[in-house]
Amino acid sequence: MSDALSIQDYAQLSDEECEQRILAAREALGERLVILGHHYQRQEVFKFADFAGDSLKLSRQAANSKAQFIVFCGVHFMAEVADILSRDDQVSIIPDLAAGCSMADMANLAAVERAWQELSEVLAPDERVTPVTYINSAADLKAFCGRHGGIVCTSSNAGKVLEWSFAQREKVLFFPDQHLGRNTGYRMGIPLEEMVEWDFDQPLGGLTPEQIRKAKIILWKGFCSVHQMFQPEHIDKFKQLYPDAKVISHPESSFEVCQKSDAVGSTEMIIRTIADSAPGTRWLVGTELNLVNRLHEQFKHEGKNIHFMSPTVCMCSTMFRIDPQHLAWTLENLVAGNIVNQIKVAPQEKEQARLALQRMLDISL
Repeated sequence: MSDALSIQDYAQLSDEECEQRILAAREALGERLVILGHHYQRQEVFKFADFAGDSLKLSRQAANSKAQFIVFCGVHFMAEVADILSRDDQVSIIPDLAAGCSMADMANLAAVERAWQELSEVLAPDERVTPVTYINSAADLKAFCGRHGGIVCTSSNAGKVLEWSFAQREKVLFFPDQHLGRNTGYRMGIPLEEMVEWDFDQPLGGLTPEQIRKAKIILWKGFCSVHQMFQPEHIDKFKQLYPDAKVISHPESSFEVCQKSDAVGSTEMIIRTIADSAPGTRWLVGTELNLVNRLHEQFKHEGKNIHFMSPTVCMCSTMFRIDPQHLAWTLENLVAGNIVNQIKVAPQEKEQARLALQRMLDISL
């Protein structure tokens, strides 16, 4: 292994120069490399992806590939999932360690363990509560669910996961995204009054023992900073201009936005729905800007008009940290024999997290 190349040497490179160096490094690494691109990545990076999709789909594709090096153009928790699901001979890497997730950061292990302990003052959580973590969470929270009989969910399978969870125990503690939990629970027929919000900054989550005992779902007070920008009035104003337009939103959006939407689903569902729609269709889309722009370009030749829901520019700032400069730096270090920014989950944590992920995969087949 040689001395690692410094990221500072890449900061001044143009995107065009980085592109040539990325392509050369990809060719040099061959089948030893797979680049994963999440849907929310900027186009300058997304175009280099061998696989594109949501975080779980990408991790499974990487694990099934021949690649030794998995370079995840996404955020930190995604690279953790790739490490959890990959083979022992594979290395998971993220081009910029600062690419995190503000939603994932709203639930940490200390706060969740404290909540679990506080719940035990009212009821026996290990007997009555199934912990469910959205895949947008740290590996140690997935491990927490693994050892407490819980499970992981995605925006695609949250309904199935909640059904499984209620078959195990009568209540669910859902973290870190309150909106996915509330929107999914409501579609299952659970009344809003049986879904309470746990404020992790307040003793007992800011709830009374009676509220906890009556609750079917205890929702963590977390949210996606991108999807919370969308408001019901954005839909109302758009519908005034285009009464025949369709509205489609990600379930990380608020309850009010999802109730006003014609369809609600994951990024994959949004893409599929718009792709399958009739030529000339007009859509208002409530999800991250890079994906919406990509859909607009992809389907404009079919006469489809695809609009971003918020009047304010609204992209995932941490996803945006992955740029061509960091990707070129990562790949050229691999060519030189240096592994930079490896994401490695501790063995015991990996085992427990994989258990929670496997429960999800088993019921999603």
